[in-house]
Amino acid sequence: MKGGTIQISWHESKPVLTLDFHPLSSTLATAGADFDIKFWSIKPAGTQKKLPVVSYLSNLSYHSSAVNVIRFSSSGELLASGADGGDLIIWTLHSTDAGQTWKVLKTLRSHHKDILDLQWSTDARYIISGSVDNCCIIWDVNKGTNLQTLDAHAHYVQGVAWDPLGKYVTSLSSDRTCRIYINKPLKSKGVEKINYVSRHVISKADQPLLKNSKETKFHLFHDETLPSFFRRLSWSPDGSFLLVPAGSYKINTASESVNAAYIFSRKDLSRPAIQLPCANKAVVAVRFCPIFFKLRGKSSAGLFKLPYRIIFAVATLNSLYIYDTESTSPIAILAGLHYAAITDITWSSDAHYLALSSQDGFCSLMEFENDELGSLYPLSEGQVSNSDSKGTMGTVDDTVTVSTKNVSAVQAMADDMVIEASGNIGAVRTESGVRQENEATGIVEDSTENEAEEKNDNMVIETTEISGAAELDCRKGDRGEKQLRNSGTVIFGAQDEAEKQTANPDLDVKQTKAKEKTEKLQSSLDGIKSGPEQKAGQHMSTLKSTPVTNKPAKKRITPIAIDP
Repeated sequence: MKGGTIQISWHESKPVLTLDFHPLSSTLATAGADFDIKFWSIKPAGTQKKLPVVSYLSNLSYHSSAVNVIRFSSSGELLASGADGGDLIIWTLHSTDAGQTWKVLKTLRSHHKDILDLQWSTDARYIISGSVDNCCIIWDVNKGTNLQTLDAHAHYVQGVAWDPLGKYVTSLSSDRTCRIYINKPLKSKGVEKINYVSRHVISKADQPLLKNSKETKFHLFHDETLPSFFRRLSWSPDGSFLLVPAGSYKINTASESVNAAYIFSRKDLSRPAIQLPCANKAVVAVRFCPIFFKLRGKSSAGLFKLPYRIIFAVATLNSLYIYDTESTSPIAILAGLHYAAITDITWSSDAHYLALSSQDGFCSLMEFENDELGSLYPLSEGQVSNSDSKGTMGTVDDTVTVSTKNVSAVQAMADDMVIEASGNIGAVRTESGVRQENEATGIVEDSTENEAEEKNDNMVIETTEISGAAELDCRKGDRGEKQLRNSGTVIFGAQDEAEKQTANPDLDVKQTKAKEKTEKLQSSLDGIKSGPEQKAGQHMSTLKSTPVTNKPAKKRITPIAIDP
């Protein structure tokens, strides 16, 4: 695997808020706070261990405000873009003598405020969009009409997803709820119309605090203070499970909140089946690789019962985790990629590239070699199960926590990037030794974190004897100002008794002070998009406007290839 942050001006140094790969090519579309949609060609780095080559192709200038989300239809013939102010535009691809161009097909207006997320149905007939007006709208693309408004949320709708099998739509809001709607079609004059009604509202879970104590309710998701506009959730390509970001929970009232992503089995969408703990930052986006891979035959915890491997990416505010369904450990962990929050992630249709965008005005690209992720699974029509009654996970009666222990890390470190391949991370079902609470949704995590001091002004992250992922913590104040600190080495898994006995008390004092300082730096949502511009402007002082040639960063070391 090769990758890193591409040093070009994507959107005039303005925050990049969204990106998506064309489903039939390696063309990457990006959009952001400069109001434009831009297209880029991605070419492999070749035999040398360099970053993929990105070339500017064209741009679409139509929106009059920041573009928060862009998504191609499954055929690649249509493109939907949602922006501030509530504008949703459908673009269509036209072929001319000079080549292919995009033209506005329809402008859909029903949202009163900013659109934060959208997704196409599999057949590209419908779109679901989520907005700051607290509503989801289901659109008929051909007619350009609002078919249904789902207005049950009490706060911003920051993520929406469409079940690939067409039965469910889901939404995630800063009101700390995830809502799942089921389609119960209505017949009128012999015509069947879609009609989504609420099926599940996931908000809290039962959790016994201590022995002999009464059960209490705890929230499963972050509240509105999460410093991100986006909570992009996603269904797996086969519809077997739903992956939801922005998870947050407490083991007990005295403990600190733990960030996580939740996996819901299609068999039981009323509660999480698996909880994936992440580091010290909230999860803001998840995305599935569109390709299925053959099983590798490795020992597995049996959490998924699938004849193929599905790979997915989980992005926190400042790091990226890549998982597959055959193992319980991440394939890779990438941290310290950007100066500001990650906003979106996308896979290319051939799984050769994984891209992510950030509010600092830059995008990062990861390139995978042929068969590096595995051998392609020969998927023919009808092989993917679409039965709602058939379980796809080995554990659905209790919530399983995927803990991360005894990480054996291979690190490739750059000036602003760490790639970590991890192995031997233990997470199994209840009978195999996972720590769980009682019946409902016991969620436990065995992770500890150590913070190292910042060693120099250039933010070069120093390696320690204990392998882990070094992360760059980016926080913005109430007026959009960022404060950077080196959070040091993040350790996944519990430390042994010897390490606990030799713990440095001075370090604990520093951790406590850092936490108190962080708590005072709550970000205002209104300043998120503009906040990174100051830092991005400094970072771009030597770069030209789009397009420009690549320019290596200071002290950058190209990451080594990692065999997952």
